[in-house]
Amino acid sequence: MQQLSVIEQTSSNTKRGQHIPATIAESDAERRNSANRMADGVLAQQALAGDERGFEQLVYRYNKPLFTFIYRHLRNREQSNDVLQKVFLRFYLSLPELNLNQPFGPWLFQVAYHYCVDEFRSRQRRPTIYFSEIFSLTSENELSPLDVLPDTGSLPEEVAEDHDLHQQFMQALQVLPAHYRSIVLLRYVAQLKFSEISQILDLPVATAKTYFHRAKPQLRRALEKSLS
Repeated sequence: MQQLSVIEQTSSNTKRGQHIPATIAESDAERRNSANRMADGVLAQQALAGDERGFEQLVYRYNKPLFTFIYRHLRNREQSNDVLQKVFLRFYLSLPELNLNQPFGPWLFQVAYHYCVDEFRSRQRRPTIYFSEIFSLTSENELSPLDVLPDTGSLPEEVAEDHDLHQQFMQALQVLPAHYRSIVLLRYVAQLKFSEISQILDLPVATAKTYFHRAKPQLRRALEKSLS
């Protein structure tokens, strides 16, 4: 199946610090921009009709946020790439069964989440949730206390791990209950809407919002304490 080569190339490129499938060249920028305006379902229909470019664009669309999400859980680049490849393989095999009228993001992140849990179980230890400095999305229209962090846009290995603020923030996150940390992860790192978060965690939207807003003052107090 030609689409499977796209998955393999995506994993290979991610290992090199890239996030664009090798089959998508810079000369195709105009086509990519056009595809980015297409709904997930339209691209899926193209893929199901035999046009592998449809699946390529879906991989391109979700590759970077999924890898970021997985890496924050596993904190291991090789294992993260393995999980990412599993997610896209299951995505490809599940295309005929997915609802083409809905975005695929919630489903993909849910699959990635469960694969991460499986990976932790195989390690025979409880998962620790990690976060990065890439926080470009704020809650609603308000500024987040997390905006004090540098937005480098870099990959984890490119970020200065000894950065004092980064270390203090990482410590502050540990004061949150696990279910609060999950909400913060999906909101800031995966950049999902609350409706999507509720699907992934199987929570009512109102509950997801409540957990998120309860987590913010706890993070703020922990950060203020560490910075004082």
